[in-house]
Amino acid sequence: MKYFTPLEATLTLPLVRRIVEDILSTGNQLREFVRSAGGHVSGHPEFEQKVREINGYFAELEELGCSYKDWNFTIGLVDFPSIIDGETVMLCWRSDESNLQYYHGVEDGFAGRKPIPNALLHEHITN
Repeated sequence: MKYFTPLEATLTLPLVRRIVEDILSTGNQLREFVRSAGGHVSGHPEFEQKVREINGYFAELEELGCSYKDWNFTIGLVDFPSIIDGETVMLCWRSDESNLQYYHGVEDGFAGRKPIPNALLHEHITN
């Protein structure tokens, strides 16, 4: 598993933001397709194509080392594994946030979000 510093996660945000925009757009298309088809979409080629597209976007995020968490496709929520104070946590970014500001414990989820310590937000990569 890749662990991100807040700076490393922040540096990936432009790409993550574009992928999340694609996920939200495709997710909305899927939702509209299901609604217009009255829920009868199993095996429909257009539906299957959109599912393949969205799975491809999820795979892109996973290749970067982060994961998508908004299964309603309404806000675009992404977690980046990290370590803060010796504890494995998730840096947490929502698509309506301009930058990375929060984290939560692995088991806490979105409801447990806390501000990332200011000192960590301003660290520089030293290698």
